[in-house]
Amino acid sequence: MDDRALIAAAREAARHAYAPYSGFRVGAVVVDADGKAYSGANLENSAYPSTVCAEAAAIAHAVSSGARKLDTVAVACIDADEIGYPCGNCRQMMVEFGVDRVLVDGPDGHVEHTLEELIPHGFKFAE
Repeated sequence: MDDRALIAAAREAARHAYAPYSGFRVGAVVVDADGKAYSGANLENSAYPSTVCAEAAAIAHAVSSGARKLDTVAVACIDADEIGYPCGNCRQMMVEFGVDRVLVDGPDGHVEHTLEELIPHGFKFAE
């Protein structure tokens, strides 16, 4: 799947978000080392710490399906006029599963980052 298709899939995943509090529907697609894609959407909760980010939902979908190495994460918010980057918690989850690159949708197209750019010195046990 090329980058444009990944962003389109993330935007489609965002349509399934449950976001009655913020009004920001976010979708994410992760691609594993074998090229298989997994989607997720944000799931808000009135107890805000119980909210699940789209990136975390997509990563959980991939990992619960057996993936352990994730190459790419694509993120899109269909209700924002600016780029919405993954939060620190989601960035750290990406470190855990070795994500190489992150695509973030924005009003002028998507932006690509390495995970190291988004979370330099992310925490992980020595290998």
